[in-house]
Amino acid sequence: MNADVHAGSIKKIEVEGCDTIPKLFWHQVCARDGKTAFREKTLGIWRSTSWREYGERARAVGMGLASLGLAHGDVVSILADTIPEWLYADMGIMGAGGVSNGIYPTDAAKQVEYILNDSATRFVFVENEEQLDKFLEVRGRCPKIEKAFIFDMEGLSEFSDPQILSFEELLKLGGEYDKAHPGKWEKLVAASRAEALAILVYTSGTTGPPKGAMLSHRNVIFQLANADAFIPMETNGEQLAFLPLCHVAERTFTAFLPLRSGAIANFAESVETVPDNVREVAPTTFFAVPRIWERFYSGIAIRMKEATWLGRTAYAWALGVGMKIAEAKLEGQEPSALLKLQFAVADYCVLDNIKRAIGMHRVRFAGTGAAPIAPDLIRWYRALGIDMREVYGQTENCGVATGMPDRIKLGTVGVAAPNTELKLSPEGEIVLRGPHIFMGYLNQPEKTAETLRDGWLHTGDVGTIDNEGYLRITDRMKDIIITAGGKNVTPSEIENQLKFSPYISDAVVIGDRRKFLTCLVMIDYDSVSKYAQDSNVPFTDFTSLCRAREVQDLIWSEIEKVNQGFARVETIKKFRLLEHQLSAEDDEVTPTMKLKRKFVNEKYKGLIDSMYAEAA
Repeated sequence: MNADVHAGSIKKIEVEGCDTIPKLFWHQVCARDGKTAFREKTLGIWRSTSWREYGERARAVGMGLASLGLAHGDVVSILADTIPEWLYADMGIMGAGGVSNGIYPTDAAKQVEYILNDSATRFVFVENEEQLDKFLEVRGRCPKIEKAFIFDMEGLSEFSDPQILSFEELLKLGGEYDKAHPGKWEKLVAASRAEALAILVYTSGTTGPPKGAMLSHRNVIFQLANADAFIPMETNGEQLAFLPLCHVAERTFTAFLPLRSGAIANFAESVETVPDNVREVAPTTFFAVPRIWERFYSGIAIRMKEATWLGRTAYAWALGVGMKIAEAKLEGQEPSALLKLQFAVADYCVLDNIKRAIGMHRVRFAGTGAAPIAPDLIRWYRALGIDMREVYGQTENCGVATGMPDRIKLGTVGVAAPNTELKLSPEGEIVLRGPHIFMGYLNQPEKTAETLRDGWLHTGDVGTIDNEGYLRITDRMKDIIITAGGKNVTPSEIENQLKFSPYISDAVVIGDRRKFLTCLVMIDYDSVSKYAQDSNVPFTDFTSLCRAREVQDLIWSEIEKVNQGFARVETIKKFRLLEHQLSAEDDEVTPTMKLKRKFVNEKYKGLIDSMYAEAA
């Protein structure tokens, strides 16, 4: 931190209740002071940042922006990975009266251009040279941008541009402005209003260009007050931050929930190091999208196939005991004393080692959401003794809409959160109402009118609600397949079972207006390449691996296992493998790694048609 930042700036402000994010943030900065807010790993060592330091840097950001003319309601965008500077900028922007908007670091330059212009961004933060290049490519077509700030100047020591400042220069500017205007920061924070726009969250864009969902301070504060209905509020809790902070789930867990709980966020070094960082941190709360949970499971499944006979036998026995315990609890029954004793032995000898291998041995809340997950996968984690629970919600309701109470019902996403109204429309669509419902889509009144009707959020999800209020999501309304024979099929149910295989990373079921179902499959490269090596299957790259007959047979055998659990009309008759690895930079997937069904159907139309041409 630059020495010119006002070191004595932590001054308590009196507010009538912490009804906005800046008020709550500054209240906690004053109350927690020298306690650890978060950690990041530098040069192999986890280093702590206190709430005081967090507050000073956020304040310097806000005052720096104020000195440059930031006005109430101006949008400031952040184009960066999940790093501490993201939070400094986020809290500084809102504290100074601005609107904070995140951009996925995997977005291409044309997507960055669209979001900067759609949001009328006035200032933008970029992480490093890579993200700066995107901005430089499009800035000539983004006339509202006045200044850009760079977090990491590595490789840019000779770079000079009158429109661009380093992050350190902004902090210095903020410190000087703060000294010259004592008390201004406190006044800006106190002036924030609950009903005002706080953040923009651009949806992933599975069906078209991203839409800027407008969330107010009231939306966020309401969710924080609700959080402990499903998530433990631990003052000394540990979390791992690794999902994109512009996604509402990670923003909630890393930026917002600690404002209430005081939990420590540990920033992963990168997405690739998440497995190692999880083991190092051993978090007490861990939220991840299904893809991450599937990856952990696949790793253990492959390791068990390579284990000795004794190791495999011990694992099978211990997991069997764990399953009995999990099933008893799922049925609301108290396990017998003998079963509890067996589980204690199984945990000590086997299961605890597995939990330590994936860094889950201290977890008290393991959450999954943002995409469907196979119930069998949750059952497996619960058999290990990990309290995994599914939550459901959307950007448009500021995060959580439903979650699991003490009683777990697999196959459902739990019951409505407190002060949340939940019901089904006549068409079976899930609709929500409550103080967490968003303000609408920026610049898109028609889309807003489609989604918000009479105060009810139309989620686009189809589901059922049982007599105890538990919600089961069957699919997205637009994704339901109606076969040529008139049979309605919910593809996500089949896809979730397919993704439970350690060899399948993702799958898209095809069959709308077709005679039978087919499937496009993306293999899990690590697991399948290991299988190929162990089976002496020659391959040179991803494409040749996909084309190997043994790999084709392996995937078909996994599909056949899933087919056994479905009615004949719902079974997969043919499949094709996508012969290249997809990443968040590809148009086929969202930044949260969900395949875009519509886009995939269009891009691979020839491949899809080939499966049906053979049957014609």
